[in-house]
Amino acid sequence: MDSDFHLRAFQDQAAAFRSAVMQAGPDVEVSTCPGWDVRKLVRHLARVYAMARLSLALGPDSDRPQPPRPPAEFDDALAWWEDQLAALRHELSTSDPDRPVRAFFPGGTARAWARRMAHETAIHRLDAEHALAGLGPDHVHELIFDPELAADGIDELLTVLLQVPSWAERESKGRVLYHAPDAGRAWLVEYRPGLPPQAGAPTDAALEVDATVAGTADAVYRRAWGRPSTALVTGDAALAALTSGL
Repeated sequence: MDSDFHLRAFQDQAAAFRSAVMQAGPDVEVSTCPGWDVRKLVRHLARVYAMARLSLALGPDSDRPQPPRPPAEFDDALAWWEDQLAALRHELSTSDPDRPVRAFFPGGTARAWARRMAHETAIHRLDAEHALAGLGPDHVHELIFDPELAADGIDELLTVLLQVPSWAERESKGRVLYHAPDAGRAWLVEYRPGLPPQAGAPTDAALEVDATVAGTADAVYRRAWGRPSTALVTGDAALAALTSGL
């Protein structure tokens, strides 16, 4: 997918996020992020945007940037979030999409950061909508992810972000199949003790697996990120849940 796809998704998801947090208000608990309220959710996402902006200005071997802390008051934090959003979208849209830059994930480029910000915002949009839904049934207006966007988010999580944490001390072992028929996509993740997981499209339809996560791309996307979902999980549920800890 090209950068324009992710930039459009980034903007759309940010607009939905803002709508949900404005309706919920700052003090509402975010059930999908234990210990967080909407204020903290806004401050977190604003700081992520600030970190992404700093990263775009650094070479790939640079140290991790330290963005400033967002304002504590909700209105000020939301205004800072809006400023960071606008500046980041401008920088992503005007940068060479393939220039190597600093990133916490493999293959850092402006193109990859646009993808990362689209999905970072989408998942936290879900969090904001769950917070809003906690106010009662009249506030539920959750949007369904387009299969193309959801499948892209599953792919990023499994083939890119799953390589980020240190697996040297982990003893996880087994295969998990993720299947989203409406998007025509499937992914196989193989966990290996002490090594990063291997992930990609399955090549053997008869391959034995230890767990399966299946459903619409929307549902599998949510489940892979540890959010409430209608996806069906069979087999080793703990193995299938490893991605939700990222």
